[in-house]
Amino acid sequence: MKVEEFRFGARSGEMEEVLIIGASGGIGSALASAYAARGYRVHGLSRSVDGFDITDPASVEAHLAGRGPYARIIVATGALEIDGAVPEKTIKAVSRDAMMDQFALNAMGPALVLSHVAGLLDRDAPSVVAVLSARVGSIGDNRIGGWISYRTAKAAVNQVVRTSAIELGRTHKHACLVALHPGTVATPFTEKYLGRHPAVSAAEAAGNLMAVMDGLGPDQSGGFYDYSGAEVPW
Repeated sequence: MKVEEFRFGARSGEMEEVLIIGASGGIGSALASAYAARGYRVHGLSRSVDGFDITDPASVEAHLAGRGPYARIIVATGALEIDGAVPEKTIKAVSRDAMMDQFALNAMGPALVLSHVAGLLDRDAPSVVAVLSARVGSIGDNRIGGWISYRTAKAAVNQVVRTSAIELGRTHKHACLVALHPGTVATPFTEKYLGRHPAVSAAEAAGNLMAVMDGLGPDQSGGFYDYSGAEVPW
């Protein structure tokens, strides 16, 4: 079933629209199911189902043209490993191609989506746009090093979110654009790296993220928050 086929009852007399990019992934699909169960009309885009390539400007433009307006937009794409390149343990292991691939997927891709986001929102209605980032993208919170390319790409997307939020706020006074850290989630994305770290299910992570987004407003736009709603240092 494609995500667009989810249809449930209306909230407060009308059905609000949600767009989830990366809807076939662990967290994305859990968010799609949870929002549908709450009565939202859920629209999903993914590479595997829709041929949506977040790293290709033409694909992003073609798939986002004419859509909206949405009450929620969530960019839930990303990868720790791309083409078999694992996170580096030391700066000595950095590869040009692996780092560029990380930037393309984890930083440039969300930036391409956000370049269209103003046209996907109602200027006069509250909305939340969230890009899934990661605590390891925090420069201030980095205590152990490693994972150079992934960390750097996530730090870059945090700057993309911050800068885009400033611009969006000039035209969409009721919008909130944030970076969110979902915590350690048990999905195929993370299964090789869980180790001794406690992890939650994708369904629990989705519920946590939805609760955080429910509490966000324009005053929080441009921020970086974790799954509990706590602010994460840049």
